[in-house]
Parts: sequence; C-alpha cells; structure tokens
Amino acid sequence: MEKKEIIKEYSNEDITVVWKPRSCIHSKKCWKELLQVFDPRKKPWVNMEGATTAEIKTQIEACPSGALSYRSNKAGDQEEVHLETKVEALENGPLLVYGTLNITNSDGSTDKRNKTTAFCRCGASQNKPYCDGAHVQAGFKG
Repeated sequence: MEKKEIIKEYSNEDITVVWKPRSCIHSKKCWKELLQVFDPRKKPWVNMEGATTAEIKTQIEACPSGALSYRSNKAGDQEEVHLETKVEALENGPLLVYGTLNITNSDGSTDKRNKTTAFCRCGASQNKPYCDGAHVQAGFKG
C-alpha cells in the first residue's frame, strides 16, 4: 500500500512555504542557515515571521531535495523558476538534478518537479526514484 504524500503549508502575507516531508533528505541546511524560521525543535517548525520574505525564499532555493518550495500569495503573481539543468552527485548521498523536470515513474504516473530533485543512488529509499535519506542508515558510500 502506497503512503499518501503529506504536504504542510505555512504562510505570511507574501508567500506560502510548502514542505513535503517524504521528499526531505534531512540535510539540515534550512535550519542550520535560517534557524529563526526553520526550527525543528518547535511546533510548528516553520516560523514565517522569523525573517524577511526574501531571506525565506533564498533559503528555500538552497534546499537540496526540493522538499521545501514556495508560491506567491499575491493575485496575478505567478513566480515560476526556470533553471538551467545541472546534475550533481553528492558524496555518500543522492543524485541532485537542478531544473524543471517531467518525470515518468515505473508505474506510468508522472510528476513535475521544479528547482531541485534528489534521486536515490543507494537503492535503500522507500520513495524511489526519489531519495528519502535512507542512504545515511544504509551506510552508503559513493
């Protein structure tokens, strides 16, 4: 039985931050670099008043898995990110693909991913083809 994807949203006047926990590879980049917004010790863990909208956007754009994204709350403002496609193999971790991707899964379903997508390299992910952070427990080296 496939698990239903959980999606959490946090808003301020300008943007809504979208977090997809199953896509998160727990790199800790968000909270190590902007703890006043992303603090896993607190509930809710995202404090939209902790920094400016620009700072929050910048931090989200650095998310290596794409588990964090944002959308504008302003009518008519359709921000869409178009990045040059870039591929990066993280040491002992996932394969990161930057850019807009249209993915066809083995079951024929399709996904559209923007910004950064983390693909499993270790084979241990329970969310294939995407990385779920299982490489850490598996002791993956590569």
